[in-house]
Amino acid sequence: MPKKKDNKILNKTTPTIKNKRGLYNYSLVSEYEAGIVLKGGEVKAIRNSHVTIHESYAKIEHGEIWLNNLHITKPTTDTSEWDTLRQRKLLMHKKEIRRLLHEINTKPGLTLIPTRIYFKHGKIKISLGLVSGKRKYDKRQAIKKRESDRALEGTLKKSIKRFQ
Repeated sequence: MPKKKDNKILNKTTPTIKNKRGLYNYSLVSEYEAGIVLKGGEVKAIRNSHVTIHESYAKIEHGEIWLNNLHITKPTTDTSEWDTLRQRKLLMHKKEIRRLLHEINTKPGLTLIPTRIYFKHGKIKISLGLVSGKRKYDKRQAIKKRESDRALEGTLKKSIKRFQ
C-alpha cells in the first residue's frame, strides 16, 4: 500500500455503513462514539460491507452497553459456526454510560440506535444515536423539505449554467 493515501484507496479499505432508515424514523437528540467487541471473521465481513444495521438497537444492562440485532453475514468460505444476530458488547467509558442511562431514564421515549459503522485508526467504531421517535406528520415534513431542497438546487444549477 502506498504511503500517500488517496481517496480511492481509503474508500476501498474503510467503508462507512449508514443507518438511513433509522435516521428517517427517529429524530436525533445526541450522538456518541463507541468501540465494539467482534470475533475474527466479523471484522472482515464489516470491512466488505456485509452488515445490516437498520433493525439494530442498543440496551444498557448492568452498566454495560449491548448491541442487539446487528446482522453480520457469514462469508461463504467460512466453515465455523457463526451466530449472525448475537449480542455484541459496545465499549464506552463508565461515565458516558452513566450519562446515557440518566438521559434515557429522565426523558421518556428515548432509545439508542446505531447511526453508522466506520473505521477510525484501523479500529471499527459505531456511532450511537440517542433518538426519539418521529410521528407520521414529522416524516411527511421531512419528505417535503427534501423535495423542496432538490427543486431549489435544480433551479440554482440551471441559473448558473445560463450565466456561464
